[in-house]
Amino acid sequence: MYNALRKRVKGDREDGFTLIELLIVIVILGILAAIVIFAVGSATSESKASACKADKKTVSVAAEAYKARKGVYPTQAEMTTGADATLKTFPTATVANEGYAITYTYAAGPPPVGTVGASGACT
Repeated sequence: MYNALRKRVKGDREDGFTLIELLIVIVILGILAAIVIFAVGSATSESKASACKADKKTVSVAAEAYKARKGVYPTQAEMTTGADATLKTFPTATVANEGYAITYTYAAGPPPVGTVGASGACT
């Protein structure tokens, strides 16, 4: 009787994946997807900080280049307009949606260049 029951169970069963095996694969794929999402998120914040620092440096270098030619630091308007402009566009207009804005204040000494709304992304 045992052999007959064994044949019956074995004969009706088809080879394939069980529900448990499929669930384990889905859980493993979910864990891997979560790891990738966190890795990409940190790379994005690092890239925003790098872009902010590069924009600040661009404005500082442009102000120094203007001073080397004219002998005085430019106003923000002079940096982007006129024949002696050192910047095609001021970075504030291009990065306002990234969470920070570059500020430039005309002064007799070294030009203060900073950020507004950077929320710690750029120093």
